[in-house]
Amino acid sequence: MGVSLPRKELFDLPEGVIYLDGNSLGVLPKSVPERLAQVTRDEWGKELIRGWNTAKWMDQPARVGDKLGRLIGAPQGSVMIGDTLTIKVFQGLAASLQMRPDRKVILSDTGNFPTDLYMAEGLIDTIGKGHALQLAKPEAVLDAIDDSVAVVMLTQVDYRTGRMHDMAAITRRAHKVGAVMLWDLAHSAGALEVDIAGSNCEFAVGCTYKYLNGGPGAPAFIYVRPDLIGTIKPTLAGWLGHDAPFAFETGYRPAPSIGRMRVGTPPVLQTSALEAALDVWEGVDMADLRAASVALCEVFIKQVGARCPSLTLASPRDAAQRGSQVSFAFPDGYAVMAALIERGVIGDFRAPDIMRFGFTPLYIDRNDVIAAVDILADIMDRKTWKDPKYHVKQAVT
Repeated sequence: MGVSLPRKELFDLPEGVIYLDGNSLGVLPKSVPERLAQVTRDEWGKELIRGWNTAKWMDQPARVGDKLGRLIGAPQGSVMIGDTLTIKVFQGLAASLQMRPDRKVILSDTGNFPTDLYMAEGLIDTIGKGHALQLAKPEAVLDAIDDSVAVVMLTQVDYRTGRMHDMAAITRRAHKVGAVMLWDLAHSAGALEVDIAGSNCEFAVGCTYKYLNGGPGAPAFIYVRPDLIGTIKPTLAGWLGHDAPFAFETGYRPAPSIGRMRVGTPPVLQTSALEAALDVWEGVDMADLRAASVALCEVFIKQVGARCPSLTLASPRDAAQRGSQVSFAFPDGYAVMAALIERGVIGDFRAPDIMRFGFTPLYIDRNDVIAAVDILADIMDRKTWKDPKYHVKQAVT
C-alpha cells in the first residue's frame, strides 16, 4: 500500500475553494514556487548559459520523462517531455503513418478531443498522399477497426463525459488487423492506473497540466514502445533530436534513444515546475488513487442524483467505464457552473450543456464532495442560475 490520501498539506489550496477542475488545470503544489525561484535565482541568474551543463537542463526532458513514466506504466527511457500535446499528437501520428505506408485510413471517434482531429486533418493535407480521417461512434470503434486502417488514434478518457475506452481490448483489435495504436492520455495520466507497456501500444501522448499539476502551459509527453524507438523517423526533425546536436552537422541523424522525439529547446522553467510537481506523487500507489477517485465520484453521483433531479448524468454510471471525472447535463449548465464558481466550487463547462467535475484524491476528500453538492443543490433549488450575470460567457469556459 502507498501513502494515505488525500495529501492536502502538499498543495496551495485557496481558502474557501472546493476545486473540482483538476482535469483542466491542477492545483499548485507548495514545492513549485520555491523550485522556480531557485531555478530563476541560482541557476539562470548565477550560472547563466553554464546552467545547461551545471544544472543539467539539457538532461531534464528525459529525466522528468522517466519520473512521469512510472505513473503510466512505462519503462525507463521510453517517455520524453517537451513541446505541447498538439505537437506530440502530430509526431505520434506522423510516425504511425510511416509504419504503414500501404494504408490510408486514420481511425478515431466522434468523442475525441477536437485538436487531435484537427492535427490529423492538417497532417493529411500536408503529406498529400490520399489519407482519410474516419470517425466512428465511441461504442462502435472496435467494429470499425479493419485492415484498411493504418493507425487508430483515440483518447482513453473522453474529455466531456469521462467515458473510458478499454485500452487493452482496442489495442489488441488494432494489432490483430495490423494497425498501429496511438493513445492520448490527457485525462488518464495521474487520474487512474495506466499500463501503457502492458497494452503493447506503439505510441502514447499526454499533457501534464491537468492531474499531474504541472501548471498552465506545462510541457507534454510522448511514449514510444522501446522496440520501436530506434526505427522511428521523426517528421519534426528538430535540432535537439539529433544524435549529436553540438556537432552542428548539416544533415539530420536522429538520436538512437527516445531523445529523437525531442524537437526544439526545452522550456526549462516550465519543466522545472513539472519536475517539482511530480514530487507529490512520491509513494502514491496508483491503485489506491484509483480506488479513492471511484469512491469520491460515487458519492457525488448519488448525492447529486438524489438532490438535483433536474440534472442528467452524462457520464457512465459504471465506475469501470469512467475516468476520474463526472459530468452532468443541463440546458443552462453554463449559468449553473458560473454560479457554482462564484460560491467557491470550481468546475468547468463543455458545450453544449455539460457541467464537468474532476476528482483528484490528492487534495479532494469526501467532506469536500458533500459540501460541493450542498452548494449545487442550493443553487438549483433557489434557481440562482437564472440571474443574467451568470449567462455572460467568458472567453475560457
